[in-house]
Amino acid sequence: MKTMGIKDLQTNPAELTRALEADEYTMITKRSKPIGLAISFDDEIVTQGLKRALLSDAYAKGYLSLGQVADALGQSKEETFKMLSALGIEVIDYDFEEDLALAEKLS
Repeated sequence: MKTMGIKDLQTNPAELTRALEADEYTMITKRSKPIGLAISFDDEIVTQGLKRALLSDAYAKGYLSLGQVADALGQSKEETFKMLSALGIEVIDYDFEEDLALAEKLS
């Protein structure tokens, strides 16, 4: 997550534009105190609702765990798993090659 102060926005507003175009969350601060959050706008915010879209995106980017998303949405991990899967978000990050390398190391 990027952080920008009010003075930074006044002197270089294009920096916020670049962050939004890169789909980065940007915390806006005033005297180092958070006062807002800037996010890029997309269709998922409209179709899913802001909270669900933000939490799904944060999970996909690795900012939140499955349990944290489930708790924030007030639903079970199973329901959250199904929701994320339906959105095309990988829920299980499994690397078979990594497991093979570890198995070879241990044998």
